[in-house]
Amino acid sequence: MVMYLGTLFKTIFRRELTMMTRYVINTVSSLASIYLFFVLIFLGLQNLSSHMAGDALSGSLEGTIIGFFVWTFTIFAYSDLSWNLISEAQAGTLEQLYLAPMGFKWVCACTVISTFLLNLVPHMVFLLAMMATTGRWLNIDLISLMPLLAITVLGAYGFGFALGGLALVFKRIQALFQIVQFVFLAFLLVPIRVPWAKFLPLTMGNSLLYDVMVDGCRLWELPWQSLSIATAVGAAYLAIGLAIFARCEHVARDRGLLGHY
Repeated sequence: MVMYLGTLFKTIFRRELTMMTRYVINTVSSLASIYLFFVLIFLGLQNLSSHMAGDALSGSLEGTIIGFFVWTFTIFAYSDLSWNLISEAQAGTLEQLYLAPMGFKWVCACTVISTFLLNLVPHMVFLLAMMATTGRWLNIDLISLMPLLAITVLGAYGFGFALGGLALVFKRIQALFQIVQFVFLAFLLVPIRVPWAKFLPLTMGNSLLYDVMVDGCRLWELPWQSLSIATAVGAAYLAIGLAIFARCEHVARDRGLLGHY
């Protein structure tokens, strides 16, 4: 079992790496457009700060950098699986994935892990670009950041599985992606002090990342209650997404939609 999973993961990782390098312009263009959006936000904050006494927005800028980093990673996280399913359906190879010996769900799981690892490098470059632009250098502790980032985007992958399931049934749902990305942005804007904010995806994880990147906390120095809540919330949204995906997959099979776009 483990050997077969290792072979499956290696194959899918190689495929995703090939796709990323072959269509690198698309990835760079996506990050560049978000970077330009960030620059506009930064210029707006800078202009606002110049009209206020002292450095009143000193904490806001760091929060904006971290929020944009989390938001950008989230967009790629939830959309990668959905876009892969749409592309496979358009190419007519989706049914072939269901013939994989390990099962289609393991194919999706390996795809999610592969894209997470591959997205780390360009998004770290994006983070460095934002820090260089603003002149605010944050604490980059990879030992603490990587587990926290994985916990934070768990909920996003839940949305990815849900959207992937909808793509199996309804095929063209690209417009829904645009709506979801702004929903995630709204989640990041909710202050963590709001009592129900801890139950939203991204919000608690974003707060913990702020503690690491701004306050210099290590992973084991963070409150275990907050870590537990962030993990439980992310796992809950992931489970809901998997349930929606399983239901949509069943509907698509019954209707004979897997081989048609």
